[in-house]
Amino acid sequence: MPAARFAEQLNVQIGNELAAHNQYLACAVYYDALTMPQMAAFFYGQALEEREHALMMVQYLLDTDADVTIPGVEAPTASFDDVVAPVALALAQEKKVTEQINGLLRIAREESDFASEQFMQWFIKEQVEEVATMSDLLTVVTRSKDDVNDIEEYVAREQGGAGTDPTAPPVAGA
Repeated sequence: MPAARFAEQLNVQIGNELAAHNQYLACAVYYDALTMPQMAAFFYGQALEEREHALMMVQYLLDTDADVTIPGVEAPTASFDDVVAPVALALAQEKKVTEQINGLLRIAREESDFASEQFMQWFIKEQVEEVATMSDLLTVVTRSKDDVNDIEEYVAREQGGAGTDPTAPPVAGA
């Protein structure tokens, strides 16, 4: 069983991941309404990825006989000033999630909860990728904000499906 403090905070993180899912869904809908199908598809995919992260955490807690709590989440930001704003919000969100993930790893170490520390390693790697992806996307969207076709071409070219990661933790319900 994971350390009580870690399990409690991981339940909080499940809510954070579900809130990120909702935020990315709102970004996807925004781009869909602008008829930017590549950006919409990218953010729909990001939304599903965040939901999967939450379910990985659920599965870990189930596997370790810890209690699972699915917390409620606040409504996401759904209106934006321009095509840059959702990506800027997404980058800020990924940086915040990175801090949260690092905090979970810190708790696992402080509690000598080695299994939970090992579980968190995948999320550390994932956050490096997520921040880099959103940072690059923000650069492109900022540079091309007046030419949505350039943005769409970039996303189509650079953000293609990466496939599944065989090192990823199992997902609850999968």
